[in-house]
Order: sequence, then structure tokens, then C-alpha cells
Amino acid sequence: MTLRRALTALAVLLVAAGLYAAWRLDTGGQGPFGAAAPGQVIVSGNIEAHESVLSFTNVQAPIVALPFDEGAEVRAGTVLARLDDRIYRQQVEIDRANVQVAEAQVAVNQSSLAAAQHNIASDQADLAEKQRDAARAQQLLAAKAVSVQTRDLAVTAAKQSAATLAHDEAVAQQAAANIGLAQADLAAAQARQHLDDITLGYTTLTAPFAGVIAVREAELGELAGPGVAIFTLDDLDHVWLRAYVNEPDLGKIRLGEAVDVATDTYPGKIYHGHISFISPQAEFTPKTVQTYAERITLVYRVRIDIDNPTHELLPGMPADARIALLPPGP
Repeated sequence: MTLRRALTALAVLLVAAGLYAAWRLDTGGQGPFGAAAPGQVIVSGNIEAHESVLSFTNVQAPIVALPFDEGAEVRAGTVLARLDDRIYRQQVEIDRANVQVAEAQVAVNQSSLAAAQHNIASDQADLAEKQRDAARAQQLLAAKAVSVQTRDLAVTAAKQSAATLAHDEAVAQQAAANIGLAQADLAAAQARQHLDDITLGYTTLTAPFAGVIAVREAELGELAGPGVAIFTLDDLDHVWLRAYVNEPDLGKIRLGEAVDVATDTYPGKIYHGHISFISPQAEFTPKTVQTYAERITLVYRVRIDIDNPTHELLPGMPADARIALLPPGP
């Protein structure tokens, strides 16, 4: 299907070029501007535009929506095509569930840490009391007011309380470490969800700029994948004329110079543009230049950017440009 469209477009272009050449011969080889006036040069070429071949990124699924055909004008952000996104939506739902589980795990470990910290506070108070009891028992033993066994029981109780405190402090440290791990798991789950949200967005193909659909490469139900062309979109807001200037006139034109452009399609209408590029290298040189006569037949490519607010100028359209020749110099 794509090859057939390409051959058809090529045939139309060849027919148009033939008709244009025949018209030029019938009019004595003069275009819309007629013969060049003194101090001017008229160049001919074809209108060109930025073209973007649009395809889906990082997804593969059947096409379920394809609302536009060739020739349709679309705005930036217009949905041009959609894929069957059920698998990608399901993955996002799985990611959301994983995020909820990770959030719950963080909450559980935070609760464990809070409980451990509460136990530590209680253990510290108990240890302080047990240490006071042991100190009093030691004093009473010195005064022979209590037995050695009583003193030993008080000391043992203080040691047990210290061990309980140490255990709960270790539990708190482990809970804090578990919170860090759970938060890392949560961040990873959220990153996976974000990535899959982006991938889900890739199942919708939108126009990156306002333009005209030049070629539609796909049909409903076809399997689209990364790099598989769906549309070719022409940016008609930014068109230019590709033309060529003879070598003797090269030093008499300037970058940024205003230029008038006309077409056979709209006789008498002048489009305004400016020279935005002058090639530093000659083109169409059949062999190494040896003589002056051969050297002055060289041509240099120029690009003339044209205002095209009404989108009348289309890629491939023949056009002429009238350039005022300036005094030679920088």
C-alpha cells in the first residue's frame, strides 16, 4: 500500500513537472514575474516544508482509532491514532496495587518503630528505678540492714532491666532500617508506575505541531510498533523555496534579504520571504572546473523562507523568486 502511494505521488509530480515545463515553453520560458528587470535575478525552484514521519514509541498493539486521512489539517496535540491499550492499562493497575502494598509496608514498619521507641522509654524508666533499688540495697547491706541475697536480687533486677532496654533499642534500630528498605521499595514501585504511565501515554499518537497530513501509512487493525510509520505530517506554517543562484550573482545577494515569491497556481499574488541560507558549496558540477567559462556555470543552492499563513503554498509546488541584486561586498 505504501509503495503504491509513493509511485502514485511520483507519477503526479512528474506529470506536474511536465506540464509546468510545457507552460514555460509556451510563455517563452518566463514565469510569473516575466523577464528579470535590470538589477534583479529570478530563480525557480520548488516549495518544501518540514516533514515529520510519525510513529508509536516503545509500544506494540493493533490500531483501534485512525480518524484522519491524507490532506487533513490538524492542530498541535490533536490525537491522530490510538492503539489497543488494555495490556498497558492493566500493567498500570498492577503497579498501583504494588504501590499500595509498599505504602502499607512503610506504615507497618513506622508503627513498629513507634512501639519500640515507646518500649525504650518504659525500659529506661524501669532501669533507672532498678539501679536506685540496687544502690539502696548496697547501702543497707553495708549497714547490715539487709542480707546479701537481697542486695544480689536488686543488682540482678537492674541487670535484667538493662538487657531489656538493650533489646528494645536493637528492635528500634531494626525497625528504622526496615522503614528505609520499605521506603526504597515504595520509591521503586512508584518509579515503575510512572514509567508504565509514560508507556501507556505512548499508545496515543498526537500531532507534534500544526500541519497537514501528507501521507497516511497505516489502516485500522494493523499492528503498529516502534518505528512503524503511521503518518507523514507537513509543517505548512514554515515553508521555503529551494532554488539555485548562478555563481556570478552569488556575491550580490545577502542572508536575510527580502525576496518576493510567486507561483503559477495563484497568478498575481506575491508572497513575502527572505533568504535564510546560501550554500557554501557549488552544485551540479559535472567535472573538475578547469576554465573560467566552466567556473561561471556553477550554481549555489539558496533557501528562501516564506510566510504561508493561509497554507496556500504546498510542498512540491513550483515557484519563482525575485531577488534584488546588491552591490558586491560583504
